[in-house]
Amino acid sequence: MIPRAVLQLPATVWMLGCISFLNDTAGELVYPLLPIYFAVVLQVEPRIFGFIEGSALAVNSLLQLVSGRAADRSRSAKGWVVAGYGIAAVSRPMLAFAQSWPVAMGFRLADRMGKGLRSSPRDALLALSAAPGQRGLAFGFHRAMDNVGAVAGPLMAAWLLEQKADLRQVLLWTAVPGLLTVALTLCLKDVEREARPAVPFDWRIGTFPLAFRRYLLVLGLFTLGFPSSLFLLLRAREFGVPDAELPLLWAWVSLVAALCSTSFSAWSDRVGRKTMIVAGWLVYSAILLLLGFDGWSKAWLWPLFAVYGLFFAATEGAQKALVADMVPRHGVGTAFGWFNLVTGLLLLPASLIFGGLTQAFGSAWAFGFSAACAVAATVLLIATVPRPERHPEA
Repeated sequence: MIPRAVLQLPATVWMLGCISFLNDTAGELVYPLLPIYFAVVLQVEPRIFGFIEGSALAVNSLLQLVSGRAADRSRSAKGWVVAGYGIAAVSRPMLAFAQSWPVAMGFRLADRMGKGLRSSPRDALLALSAAPGQRGLAFGFHRAMDNVGAVAGPLMAAWLLEQKADLRQVLLWTAVPGLLTVALTLCLKDVEREARPAVPFDWRIGTFPLAFRRYLLVLGLFTLGFPSSLFLLLRAREFGVPDAELPLLWAWVSLVAALCSTSFSAWSDRVGRKTMIVAGWLVYSAILLLLGFDGWSKAWLWPLFAVYGLFFAATEGAQKALVADMVPRHGVGTAFGWFNLVTGLLLLPASLIFGGLTQAFGSAWAFGFSAACAVAATVLLIATVPRPERHPEA
């Protein structure tokens, strides 16, 4: 049964949730298979694949700031959302026709370009559609729908492979949820915003409140200790989880997050965003410390990874809702651009540091470093980022 508070969310929030479900179904349908597709079908070396994914990450992160700023200047988010989802819907199935890695790289970059164009304007549209007292619930519901798609996509891929579909055919199937995604984005309604004088685009952040700038620095420190989840799955493999079960283990994380994101994020509307973020970051640091020790049995990893899903549920919605609480209404798109830029760009050095520490000193040092970053960020969040006052424009 759907809670009454969720049913009372604005139609735009529901629409964006359904859009994210369909888009993530398409994205996760192909994402777990990309390393195999590039390595086996296109015969791409690991270093080339790393270059492709690193380039895609950089394009995505930079465009999130540009699109957020552009949405604020035009006072319209819908066009950017439609364009972003549309580019991704076209580029994913086109990968099936690539015969060389440069062509495949172009389609992969286009997919991430679409994400960069849509994410910040979409987050702004979510924040502007929900009342201040509903923001945590709105972002939590959106993340829950996203995580449901993250479960549906791999399951659909597994079924297609079971039906003897080859990798190119699986890629083509992403067109179905992709086209449905674009159809729903065309039905979105923009949120009216007051007119603002046009100003040229720049990268300055000094016009935002000091608390928001401190928050970005704290997020940067936390993200530096937030390597790719692939490292956690590789650690699970070291503890005896078979390769065939690793996608199921990751789907288990997404399922737990999907079930809990809405209620956990809604709590942030009552107990405060910082409280939920602090709790989640401390849980995350504990998970890392535990994984740093040897001797885990496979049976214990399933409940441990369920707690990892709870971490996502507690933090993903609350972190974004806190951004909207801190900044004026007319600048919310640009603010989310900075948020996504910081948390996106630092994921690459986070993974490089984690991998380097693992190779040089072992897993315990790598997991310990990431846990230390999480604890330090938690302390700084408590000490330096004040509870935001409701902005008069909110």
